[in-house]
Amino acid sequence: MSGQCKNVKGGQMCTEHDQVEVAKLPELCEDGLKLYRDVLAAGGTAADGVPDCLVDLGLLRFLPDHPGFLTPVPPDLAAAALSRPIKQAITEHQDTLVAIRTTMARAEVVYAEAQQGGGTSVRVLSGESVIAAALEEAVQACREELLTAQPNGGRSPELLAEALPRDLALAARGVKQRTLYQHTVRAHGPTLSYIERVVAAGAEVRTIDEVFERLIVCDRRTAFMPGPHDRRQSALLIRHPSIIEYLVKGFEQAWSRAAAVGEAPSRLRPPPLTNETRRAVLRLMVEGYTDDAIAARLGISRRTVGTHVQKTSEVLGSRSRAQLAYLIAQTDLLDHSDLGAVEEGSEETA
Repeated sequence: MSGQCKNVKGGQMCTEHDQVEVAKLPELCEDGLKLYRDVLAAGGTAADGVPDCLVDLGLLRFLPDHPGFLTPVPPDLAAAALSRPIKQAITEHQDTLVAIRTTMARAEVVYAEAQQGGGTSVRVLSGESVIAAALEEAVQACREELLTAQPNGGRSPELLAEALPRDLALAARGVKQRTLYQHTVRAHGPTLSYIERVVAAGAEVRTIDEVFERLIVCDRRTAFMPGPHDRRQSALLIRHPSIIEYLVKGFEQAWSRAAAVGEAPSRLRPPPLTNETRRAVLRLMVEGYTDDAIAARLGISRRTVGTHVQKTSEVLGSRSRAQLAYLIAQTDLLDHSDLGAVEEGSEETA
């Protein structure tokens, strides 16, 4: 028995039913219309001399018992007889369309599974519970390396308490962990306690004064990053090798510029911290960010942002935010100056 589909011939798709044959409808001539009126009045007529259009349109029909005699047919019945094969063809094509959609729907399921299983997909996850479940599954399956970029300053004690046993378990399994924070975590007690524990277990933690996006990469095979809409309710699950390679390169570049955190908790706030935080605040201010936006991006309070801006304004003698941005740009304060002088200058002014 052949396994070939019955609608395939010679390796080509059969097209016998691709087109509906539509017969050319004859026109009802004036002579035929006049004779039809007369036949309706007479109840019938001999077949001799009858216009072909009346017979072709079904308006006159031969009687079974009288082959040479034609009887009139109501127009609605004649129209129904003419329409019947066309309606049947339409029904058959509609059934074919439904069959096509059903068949392709089954194939679409297989295709989607193959794309996902082949490691080439980018999926949007919606809802905190869905995102958390996907993250938990990916991290638990991690065997070699876990890269994490955590912006927005210190993390809540609840999140740290949830993350600590998981990350210690990863370290015990030999998973290499590298985590990148912003400098502001060096002043956040709960985060420092967490860092001390994971570093003691073998993890590496660094901080940087730059703004970056949240990123989690498991074994360089699966990555998570914020989604296109609400960042708490939306995330991207990425398995495309080229995209993951691109994300890891960005992480490595930031990692190379970051400062290691390995000291005891009492020494985790080095003197340059205030300078680096102020530099980040002023850089974002010059770029046009509001105090609220700066605070959110650096993970510090709005009051802290205002303090840094105010002290710098006092030293440089600016009277407005726009003038301060201009003076900072003119003095190359962000690139070449020691911002410790700003701190000292503000204290002397006070």
